[in-house]
Amino acid sequence: MESYKNLLHANKIWVDRHIKNDPSFFENLAKDHKPEFLWIGCSDSRVPAERITGTQPGELFVHRNIANMVVNTDVNMLSVLQFAVDFLKVNHIIVCGHYGCGGIQAAISHRRYGLLNKWLRNIKDVYRLHQAELENLSEHELTNRLAEFNVVEQVYNLAKTSIIQRAWHFEKRPLIHGWVYGLDTGLLKDIIMIGHETQLDPIYQFDFSDLKTGNPD
Repeated sequence: MESYKNLLHANKIWVDRHIKNDPSFFENLAKDHKPEFLWIGCSDSRVPAERITGTQPGELFVHRNIANMVVNTDVNMLSVLQFAVDFLKVNHIIVCGHYGCGGIQAAISHRRYGLLNKWLRNIKDVYRLHQAELENLSEHELTNRLAEFNVVEQVYNLAKTSIIQRAWHFEKRPLIHGWVYGLDTGLLKDIIMIGHETQLDPIYQFDFSDLKTGNPD
C-alpha cells in the first residue's frame, strides 16, 4: 500500500474507534467550536500538540511554523491570534518550543538557506540578545538554552501586540505560557507565564482610553 493510502486507511480506523466509544462523537464535535487554548508550536512532526498534551479534537486551536515564532509582520500568525483571542475567546495561549529544534540549529549556523534566511534572522536576533550567556556553552547546551530563550521572547512578542493588550485591558485574559518539549523525554517544561498584570516597556504599550469595548478595531 502506498504511504498516502496508509493515512486514509488509518483515518477510517480512527473514525470507527471513536464511533464505537461514542456514536455521537462527530455529531457533537461539529456543533460548536470553543477551544480554551491557542497553541503556537513548531512545525516539527515530532511535536504533535494534541498527543503530547493528551487533548481531544476541539480543545486546542493550533498554529505551527518553523521554530514556533511570533513575528510582528506575519499576517498568518496574527490572523490566527486575533481569531483565537477576539472570537474564540481563548483563556490561554501556549508558545511551545522543543529541544533539538532544527530551526534553532540552522539559525546559529552560517549556512545560507535561501528564503528561510529571512525567517531565521528573527532567531539570530534572540541569540544576539542573550549572547553573553550563550557564547561559552557547548553546541548542544547552546541550542537547548536558545530554544528556551526563544520561547520567552516569543511570549513577550505576543504581549507586544495590540490584540493581546486589548484583551488584557478589557477582559483580563488570556494567560500566555511558554513551554519547551523534550524529544528524548516526552515531557513539557514550563518556562514562563505572563498575564494582564505584566508590565511591558512603555514604548510597547498601546493606549485604549478612547475605546469603550474590547471589540476589534
